[in-house]
Amino acid sequence: MNIFHEQPRRGNTREAQLTPHKAKPQCGALMTPVILHIETATDVCSVALSRGEEIIGLKEEAGGNNHAKNLLPFVEEALKQGGCTVKDLNGVSVSIGPGSYTGLRIGVSTAKGIAYTAGIPVMAISTLEGIAQGARALWQETSSEQPQIIPMIDARRMEVFTTRYDFAMNPLEEVTSKIVDESTFLELLAKQPVIFCGNGMPKCRELLSASPNAHFVDTPVSAKNLLLPALQKWQNHDFEDVAYFEPFYLKEYVAAKPVVKGLH
Repeated sequence: MNIFHEQPRRGNTREAQLTPHKAKPQCGALMTPVILHIETATDVCSVALSRGEEIIGLKEEAGGNNHAKNLLPFVEEALKQGGCTVKDLNGVSVSIGPGSYTGLRIGVSTAKGIAYTAGIPVMAISTLEGIAQGARALWQETSSEQPQIIPMIDARRMEVFTTRYDFAMNPLEEVTSKIVDESTFLELLAKQPVIFCGNGMPKCRELLSASPNAHFVDTPVSAKNLLLPALQKWQNHDFEDVAYFEPFYLKEYVAAKPVVKGLH
């Protein structure tokens, strides 16, 4: 299956490449959009397919750095699970960071390629928002309490990329990087309960767990958690310029200098 080409018609071996159309996609509250979701900001490569508020396809793998190899096959598998092709898509959402420089570039470039080929819009979703959405959904399964949510992405050592949301997912802080120690969230935890989540949370858990207001939700990074913010952006026509939008790295990428043994 080639997601960028139509299947050849019987008796014609040439594949007709799709050309992007300029018609504005129909969208709004009355339509049930089919949206492809791409998450590659961490070591998880994840692709989900949704129709309205339902996930109808999901393919993901954690613990690897094979995004360049896996992403398109994962897109094909998610489409297959949902009984769809690229021509059935009404939009594509992509996690734009912060996170892995290489992973973000792979995810965003793939989303751009699919959007351009199919003539559909792109919705850019904060990686931290996706993590917080996943934690919120898990929390609601067992509790009626509504704490604030602090998602964390591991940025090496005791540094994390983070922000803060209320339980209704309204942002309360700008995305930033923080060095976490015993005092980092002390003032906030003295006032109210807080959910900590994301792949940067486990290394901070011991430092923060002394407070009874600190709650920890193990939320796997997943493209399925992009669904609700993507759907909201779809309904609001909040689309990116496919040609010009870029990932949100937060920090500039610095390539490591090669070290030659014996040279100083």
